[in-house]
Amino acid sequence: MRILLAALLTATATPALAASVHSYSDLALSPDGKTIAAVEDSGGDEAIVERSAADGRTIATLDPCQECSYSDLTFGPDGSLAFLVRDGKALTLRTARGNVFHTVAAIDGIASAPRFSPDGKRLALLVTLGAQKQAGATQPGVRQVGEIGEHNDERRIAVFDVGATLAADAVKPVSPAGRYIYEYDWTPDGAGFVVTSALGNGDANWWVATLDAVDATTGAVRQIARPTTQINFPRISPDGKTVAYIGGLMSDFGSVGGDVYTVPFAGGTPTDITQGSKTTNTSLYWLDGGLRTTALSGDTMAVTALSPAGQAKPLWRRVASLSAGDGRVAFSADGRTMATVAQDFERAPAIYAGPATAPRQITHDNDSIAPAVKAQSITWTNEGYTVQGWLLSPRDADAKAKAPMITIVHGGPAVASMPYFQTSGTYVDLIKAGYYLFLPNPRGSYGQGEAFTQANKRDFGGGDLRDILAGITAVEKQAPVDDARLGLMGGSYGGFMAMWANTQTNRFKAIVAAAGLSNWISYYGTNGIDTWMLPFFGKTMYDDPAIYNSMSAVNFAKQAHTPTFIYVGERDIEVPPTQSIEWWHALKDMNVPVSLVIYPDEGHGIRQPEHRADVEKRTIAWFDTYLKK
Repeated sequence: MRILLAALLTATATPALAASVHSYSDLALSPDGKTIAAVEDSGGDEAIVERSAADGRTIATLDPCQECSYSDLTFGPDGSLAFLVRDGKALTLRTARGNVFHTVAAIDGIASAPRFSPDGKRLALLVTLGAQKQAGATQPGVRQVGEIGEHNDERRIAVFDVGATLAADAVKPVSPAGRYIYEYDWTPDGAGFVVTSALGNGDANWWVATLDAVDATTGAVRQIARPTTQINFPRISPDGKTVAYIGGLMSDFGSVGGDVYTVPFAGGTPTDITQGSKTTNTSLYWLDGGLRTTALSGDTMAVTALSPAGQAKPLWRRVASLSAGDGRVAFSADGRTMATVAQDFERAPAIYAGPATAPRQITHDNDSIAPAVKAQSITWTNEGYTVQGWLLSPRDADAKAKAPMITIVHGGPAVASMPYFQTSGTYVDLIKAGYYLFLPNPRGSYGQGEAFTQANKRDFGGGDLRDILAGITAVEKQAPVDDARLGLMGGSYGGFMAMWANTQTNRFKAIVAAAGLSNWISYYGTNGIDTWMLPFFGKTMYDDPAIYNSMSAVNFAKQAHTPTFIYVGERDIEVPPTQSIEWWHALKDMNVPVSLVIYPDEGHGIRQPEHRADVEKRTIAWFDTYLKK
């Protein structure tokens, strides 16, 4: 239940960034570790660029369709590249060997995650044929008209011979109907897959997904385990005997964090091999050289080698956000070479590659771009917890002049504010306007281990709000922040916190709440992802209404006094707009200055450029009105 920080804070960043920042996405590394491929864009026509992993020199530029977009790059054992091509509404799966292209299949719907079989003769692909919407609960939902709940998009595995040429009507998924496949990994013998899957609505049921095996020929499903946590990154050992995955308290599919578990492929009870760790594993790989993870510890991301007993050996550390393919890094088959795209608040994206213990920067397209902000990692303690956050300030700030500060609470709550580079957008424009920004990672966040992530169960807006308020006090001891001019904003869970904090403290003088929750009782019955609440609340709203009521801002509306700007998407299924309407209505009745904007056809996050520009304009104007008096 999140709006990612980058999406929330960069309302108009995309056009400006495209004109200046060279982007690298969907990075892949060949099995021999010699070639990197990524979708690259400098504000014009995007293309797939193959580079030498040794020095970053361009080997080939692949752009078979100049008006198209590309994604989901993956290498085969022989160095062939597979990828998805979007040409308007048309979607195809293609391969390339050098500059020789082949169309394997046309897809009538949406698709993701192509992967070669171990022998390189077949390609698997997750497909949703006849999709009504884009995959994921954060995307705009279908309109709730007609008979409700009678049709769900299904994401299934399709398998193709590499040399095939299939029309859309010839694509036949192998996994069974009625089962939504979230992630998968080929078994080493190529006979099947390990998957995370659930029956029924794919948007709603990831929180109760199981670990399963699927036969690549018959589609038969066998349950391996029913974990008691949420699960991501199912990976099978090279000998085919053991499955590993990341398990933990997670609030959204794709927001990965937790411990590493293993379980026999034949089935059994999963074992938490990293139990008690003070770090959060964020991606997982099982290579010929053993298990590898990326793990967040406070402000630092580490690439680690993990022993079968769960002992972690850090290979490389960096205070940065890392990305590659569907994870954080890409490895060669033997695990000795890695590649990733690294960036932080003050350093623009660049590809790093080389030995897993010492990758070096091999691209320099963005070296000359000056950062728009100054960033500082802040650590404080509260109620026995060590908490970390980020303070962003103008680069030319007067160290003696008091300035207003806006605290930005991330979504989730199981996620973490990470350092991403931006040269424009809401947070950059707020900083240029003289505001400091504080991005805390309170209890419930990633980065301090699984116990810390679970510390706000049945306590939303309790200990985590106290952590945030203590963090503001810590910031004020280190920076010239005016305590009389504090603002608060957040989206999704951060939107809930923005609404809730209004009833708990008068410390903030202006609030912006995006897609927030004001009434957990009504929310339970109207959202499209209700199973996410059970791991956090322990029981359904019908079995334990008291805990839901105790954390609902509407029940404490008479304590709210802070002027609030609220916005939400019309077709948001994660947090329906009725939640924003309830809070807007409550604040109006309490005579608190309030504004509500519902953006048409938007989901959980504002994506259309004209709407994003409007959000930014309104957000800055709201804070200027109440914090610059």
